[in-house]
Amino acid sequence: MAAAVCLVLSLPSRAAPPSVTFITCSTTSPSTISTIPPPPPAPLLLVQEPKTTSPISPSSCALNCRHFQSCSGCTHEYNLHHPPILADVNKFFKKIGVSNFTFDSCRLGFFLFSLNWQWGWRCRAKLAVRGSSVKPLIGLYEEGTHNAVDIPECQAHHPRINEAVDLLRQAIVELNIEPYDEDNGTGELRYVQMAVTTYSTSLPSAERYKNGKVQVALVWNSRSESSPSFEKLNALSNYMWNKGGPRRDVHLIHSIWANFQTSMSNVIFGNRWRHLIGERDFWEHVGGIDVSMVPSSFGQANTRAFDSLLQKLQKCVPYGSSVVDLYAGAGVIGLSLAAARKCRSVKCVEVNKEAKYSFEKTASRLPTTVDCCISWHQADTSKEPLSWLIGSDVVVVDPPRKGLDPSLLTALQSLSFTKIKHNLPESTKRNVQNEKRPWILRGDTSVQINKEMGQGESQSSLPQTLIYISCGWDSFKEDCMSLLSRKAWRLEKVHGFNFFPGTHSIEILAVFKRGSGGNIKKKKSGKKKKPTRGPLDVIEDNLFEESLFDKIENLE
Repeated sequence: MAAAVCLVLSLPSRAAPPSVTFITCSTTSPSTISTIPPPPPAPLLLVQEPKTTSPISPSSCALNCRHFQSCSGCTHEYNLHHPPILADVNKFFKKIGVSNFTFDSCRLGFFLFSLNWQWGWRCRAKLAVRGSSVKPLIGLYEEGTHNAVDIPECQAHHPRINEAVDLLRQAIVELNIEPYDEDNGTGELRYVQMAVTTYSTSLPSAERYKNGKVQVALVWNSRSESSPSFEKLNALSNYMWNKGGPRRDVHLIHSIWANFQTSMSNVIFGNRWRHLIGERDFWEHVGGIDVSMVPSSFGQANTRAFDSLLQKLQKCVPYGSSVVDLYAGAGVIGLSLAAARKCRSVKCVEVNKEAKYSFEKTASRLPTTVDCCISWHQADTSKEPLSWLIGSDVVVVDPPRKGLDPSLLTALQSLSFTKIKHNLPESTKRNVQNEKRPWILRGDTSVQINKEMGQGESQSSLPQTLIYISCGWDSFKEDCMSLLSRKAWRLEKVHGFNFFPGTHSIEILAVFKRGSGGNIKKKKSGKKKKPTRGPLDVIEDNLFEESLFDKIENLE
């Protein structure tokens, strides 16, 4: 049974392919932007072989990190603006006939002081704490092992994370804090999560990023605050706050939290959290809205790249749309669309109940001009997925690395039946007509403010736009081919984002539109023949249609 929270706001009024356009970084100017011109256009081809070398040398975007050989965080040192995975990305989209793929290398760094260039794109990091109280190791594991590597000068980290890690290391030594021993399950401090907020209205916008503050989450090897070692945890918290809090010349620490975990598994966080000191509310500004995050919330590590993605995404949603945001987390995407695109309604669906608090806090800070029915639902999108699709114009999916749940993928493929509303069983028709907001009625709990959804708004319409945000390239390729193969969707545009420079990864923003034909090109083989349909084809279609109607009828 899904648990729903509804807020209805009605407030007062390496060489780069030459046909890919991207923003490059520079070691001489933080704002240098160049566009590599495409070759003469060729039909349905994404990339032509480059005839000249790239004007950007590999060394101009070099990581230059002394931890590169031992740390597993980054996989390549050079051409940070052009991840190696782009070759496969270009090949895939060329194969399916997409010619408008663009890639944004995003802002890779900034000037910290004068000409002191910093990379520092990662604003969130989970680090293992191992070693000893005399020589603690705080960092990531070696590739394929559980041997922790100390990374005090990580070039990917925001500089404030490195400063906070250094402060934590001092505290461990001075207070004799025992790092965790995985083999024996002993020790006190297991992991630390560092998250940087660059939200500070007291500073000029150009100064906010480099002056971020760090939210510290200490994963303590005990069951709760009642454990004998809690005094040492408190002492650790107070040490870091006194050395890096608001009374210091440099205000480094935003807040400190504790997470209690005793499991011998690889799961980092336990279920119990406690705020120790500092500000309770952690805010960031992305996608045009203020966003609240708690340590247990999922947050994008590259804040500026995520903001770029949200701005691009907003342009893909028609004004006044009804939107459902699946795998929504704290609802950042859905809430940003509510504010930027004047949506009629926004449904955010997330399985993790911990995201509820952040959703409510973020919704409370939406601009006063927002007039939209907004709801958040604790639910598993793999269960009855059609129930979340019905009544929406736009579906936004942001699944984990494994991709879409099979049941949701099947439901999206089923939308090729454009007249499905008129063929619904009578019982389902009555259900749609009588329940103005059926997804709220399914919930165990709901919170409602000011108004219901418009009485004339149809709950039996089906989405015409699917926006797929992917952090897993292999799973996206499979899901994309599945969507196109049933001809329920066609791929209209695709954008790539460099969320994790130095790694073999890419973030994809793909916009699908309802319609037959798809993008998959079929090889021509001889003379064209008019396809014929026999009795077996009709039987197969009828069986698929009956199966679809059975699924819808089960939604009652």
